[in-house]
Amino acid sequence: MDLFVIIALLVIVSAGYSYINARFIKLPVTIGIMTIGTLVSILIIILDRFNPAFQKYLTALAKNIDFSEAVLNIMLGFLLFAGSFNIDTNKLKREMRPVLLLSTISVILSTAAFGFLFYYGMRVFDIKVPLIYCFLFGAVVSPTDPVAVSAIIGKSKLPSHLGTIITGESLFNDGVGLVLFITILEIIETNTTKIDVMQTIILFCREVFGGIALGLICGYFVYRLMKSIIDFQTIVLLSLALVMGISVIATYVHLSVPLAVVSAGILMGVRSINTSNKETSHQSLERFWKLIDEILNTILFVMIGLQIIELPFLNNYWITGSVSIVLILVARWISIALPLTFLRQSLNIKYADVKVLTWAGLRGGISIALALSLPHNRYRYIVLAGSYFIVLFSVIVQGLSLNTLIGRNYKKDEELPS
Repeated sequence: MDLFVIIALLVIVSAGYSYINARFIKLPVTIGIMTIGTLVSILIIILDRFNPAFQKYLTALAKNIDFSEAVLNIMLGFLLFAGSFNIDTNKLKREMRPVLLLSTISVILSTAAFGFLFYYGMRVFDIKVPLIYCFLFGAVVSPTDPVAVSAIIGKSKLPSHLGTIITGESLFNDGVGLVLFITILEIIETNTTKIDVMQTIILFCREVFGGIALGLICGYFVYRLMKSIIDFQTIVLLSLALVMGISVIATYVHLSVPLAVVSAGILMGVRSINTSNKETSHQSLERFWKLIDEILNTILFVMIGLQIIELPFLNNYWITGSVSIVLILVARWISIALPLTFLRQSLNIKYADVKVLTWAGLRGGISIALALSLPHNRYRYIVLAGSYFIVLFSVIVQGLSLNTLIGRNYKKDEELPS
């Protein structure tokens, strides 16, 4: 299928889903799109049982999309830049300690906890999965997804400091998550149980600190260019070139694309390009990237729904998928509660916040993209199916019920006299 046709069909389907949601269903955009896309895909799978030719034509779009490539190498940079460019940096500075904790130690704890829980949980159902694959599964689903988080948290009634913590965590935890994913995958592919600690540290430093340095250097350079001109069209083009350039360079020199783009976005966001001749340029650029963020979010969740059509094996993984949902919530709770027990005095987090932070830890397209990049074997399908179950539950169920949980959790605080 021609590339233009693929893009055109994606935009048409996205516009259709958005209209149905805005006109009839009226759910938050991300949740509504995900729900409609999932229901349509399930309907197509059911209709395929009666008329296989029906699915043949309707799945042409899904078959021609390389989801992993599209998300990790194309869309992710734009989405992360948009999120980081519009983040409140003053709030982020105040909550930097819990943000760094959740984006590093908590990701490692969650990966380990989920791996052990999944390994022994599957044995209860007489399903044997090697422990190393359980850890790999944990690395795929432990980092929270910045796209899903920004789309849903922004519409929630989450207390300001918790919203900043969760948003900041989701922007920064990809570095640790990707290093864990790459390290565990390398162990599997080389069929060895030995971990080269020094090589892992070097990989982590190169990916994380190299990515941050690249983002800051490129971001500052483009910021100076923007500051020296008045033409807004050129300013927009420079911002697009910044994201694309960082993505290309970071990919070729093996640095963290997410952290590079986030670093550039935060630097650009905190430094206004307004001058006496262009008083609203920065605000206009913020609105431009917010629009890009919303459009790409819609297309991304349409793509997630379409991919379900290509995964008929989901029918065989209801047990592993359902268990995965429960275990990732438990692992998320452990990864927050355990550090809080020892570091409570230095963090702006209370024990009452733990269940809200647990429920607000959403997963999205990045988990599915990583799962799709796994080598083809029988364990790949367990990880992929489980990732889909977790993402669907995360966006639809957790997203819809988050405000209810927030209301109940902080109801007593609201009733206290001021």
